[in-house]
Amino acid sequence: MPEVIFPGPEGRLEGRFAPGPRPRAPVAMILHPHPSAGGTMNNAIVQQLYKTFQRRGFATLRFNFRGVGKSQGVFDNGVGELSDAASALDWVQSFHPEAQTTWIAGVSFGAWIGMQLLMRRPEIRGFISIAPPANLYDFTFLAPCPSSGIIIQGEGDEVATPGATQKLVDKLRTQKHITIHHDTIPKANHFFEHEMPQLMGSVDKYLDMRLDPNSPIR
Repeated sequence: MPEVIFPGPEGRLEGRFAPGPRPRAPVAMILHPHPSAGGTMNNAIVQQLYKTFQRRGFATLRFNFRGVGKSQGVFDNGVGELSDAASALDWVQSFHPEAQTTWIAGVSFGAWIGMQLLMRRPEIRGFISIAPPANLYDFTFLAPCPSSGIIIQGEGDEVATPGATQKLVDKLRTQKHITIHHDTIPKANHFFEHEMPQLMGSVDKYLDMRLDPNSPIR
């Protein structure tokens, strides 16, 4: 997985990129948890998501938000990080301008950034949001949410609380033309340390369904 450095809004951004195996390969980008809590592109869940999309033939990027690792700049409370994500997606698309589809996956803070990016980039056709902190951040910008996706929650999560996540899911499910899946992983906390197989099983089951040529969800 080659290390890459590409231009961001506040200087260079550091990432890992797996090129697509064919010209029209789909694109996936993975966004990491909160930098102030130690979140980086080397987070265990981020790495597993990266490997899952790579195995499925996606051109896949994970990268460090500004001020993390070798990425330049300083933490910007989500505003600058959303700009970083947009620049990162631009960079991937420069290699795959004819990508057949684009997916975004995010973990915790990264899920919040990823769902904001959905609103700006109509080419994103699917999302995976793991432990989105709906109790800590405002998700009302999803009006309406433009893409179908899955939200995965840990039953024992004390950071992104299950009740707040359920309210977010219920609200999104009132919207037309999208389908929101919601999985709760028993016993799992915010980090899924002991439930990684169950978490990734949920992700893979959902991707199997969505990427099937006969999937009812487009």
